[in-house]
Amino acid sequence: QVRLVESGGGLVQAGGSLRLSCAASGKIFSINSMGWYRQAPGNQRELVAAITSGGSTNYAGSVKGRFTISRDNAKNTVYLQMNSLKPEDTAVYICNAEGVRDSSSGYALNYRGQGTQVTASS
Repeated sequence: QVRLVESGGGLVQAGGSLRLSCAASGKIFSINSMGWYRQAPGNQRELVAAITSGGSTNYAGSVKGRFTISRDNAKNTVYLQMNSLKPEDTAVYICNAEGVRDSSSGYALNYRGQGTQVTASS
């Protein structure tokens, strides 16, 4: 079983910064993509940013230029640096790992963390 543990959420004033971390643990051979979703009350879950094992990134238009996703493959950890936070960024941020294999020939499974609250106050 693979576990994703998020950290780094909190309360900041608008314009401030936060850095989220998500570490995957368990029997892991490889992870194809890691990323962050967010969900605010009354809203659908949306992709914030994702990064492949090769370093290709994908961002939601609303965070481009403000958020940066990075990854340490050796540590199975993904980071999200969030700058210039806005009140509309307030949400629960959920870490996601896709294509997780426990061996070179194992099945690829997806996992999700519990989420961490990010609040940007105006």
